[in-house]
Formats: sequence, structure tokens, C-alpha cells
Amino acid sequence: MGAGGGHVTYRLADHAGKVTACDLSEEMVAAILARSAGRGLANVQGQVARAEALPFADGCFDFLACRFSAHHWQDFEAGLREARRVLAAGGRALFIDVIAPEEPRADVHLQAVELLRDTSHVRDYRQSEWIAALGRAGFAVEKSHGWRLRMDFAVWTERMRTPPDHLAAIRSLQRQAPAEVARHFAIEEDGSFHIDVMMFEAR
Repeated sequence: MGAGGGHVTYRLADHAGKVTACDLSEEMVAAILARSAGRGLANVQGQVARAEALPFADGCFDFLACRFSAHHWQDFEAGLREARRVLAAGGRALFIDVIAPEEPRADVHLQAVELLRDTSHVRDYRQSEWIAALGRAGFAVEKSHGWRLRMDFAVWTERMRTPPDHLAAIRSLQRQAPAEVARHFAIEEDGSFHIDVMMFEAR
């Protein structure tokens, strides 16, 4: 789900009989299929679809992976329900995404800079929100693991071609951030900072 640049697709294709790369962007899916063909991965197929309305039969997948995609979904809980629906009984799911801090001011800061950087951003969810939403969708979380990731400001913004006025707004928010928020994100002089990422393994 949310196959994006295809990084997970290519890895899975080395170990699975068939992999379906699903993404909202037709261009992304076409690029994945072209690159898969170039890599000799004949077991990759593509599907353009919204996470909240997957065009697949119930229980048709043995494994589902979603990496850095859920924060773009218009309806987070609907996307998780769809993920559970298309997963076979006993199948496993892996979700990886940026995690918002539980502290409200740090949470608001993160959402603001994310949206300024990429206007398709909806929300980075807190760990507590993820666990609760996965449970409501019918998943049982078996394992979770978190880590910190440094975001190089120039690379992070150039990747999305963030416009100059949005860059200036992000830097202004960083400079004006309360001390505890600046500490949490370890904001550096050039705007680089650290975020929390978490992986959830569920059935």
C-alpha cells in the first residue's frame, strides 16, 4: 500500500511468488513496473488505487507492507480497515511511518513543518493513535520497534521541491520553537532535525 518509489516492492519481489504494487499515483505505479522489468522481476504487477478503497477481494494477500504512506491517507482508519480486509486469515502486515510525539506542542510543530514541506501530508500519528486504530481495524499488534531518523534539511526539502516561501516558513517555525520542542527534534543550525519512526508488525 502506497508503493511510492518501489523500494519495498523490489525487496519483496526477491522472496515472493507475486507482488502487487499499489499506489494512488499512476505515474508511480508505471515507474515501478518499468523498473521491475529492467531488474528482471517478472512477478510484479501494479494497481492504481486509494488506500481507503482497495479494488481487491477479501483475504487475497498473505502479506501486506505499508512504508511511509499512511500519513498521506485522507482517512487513516478506513485505510487500515481496507488493509485488514484484503489480508488473508493468519496473514501478516507491516506498517512503518513517522510517529508524532505524544506532547501536544511537539506534535503540532511536526504537523506544521510536514505540511509546509509537502502539501499532500495529512497527519503523522502518535504511537498511541496507531495502536488504537490498528486494534479498531481488527489487527493484533505482535511487535513494534522505534528508532530516530535524522532528516537533512536540504535533502528533505529538495526531494519534494518545497517552494521558497514554505522553506522560509519552516525555518521560522524552527527558530521560534519552544526549547523543549527544539530539544525533542534536535533542531540543528541548518534546519536539519530528528524524527521518530516506528514499525508495527500485526496480524
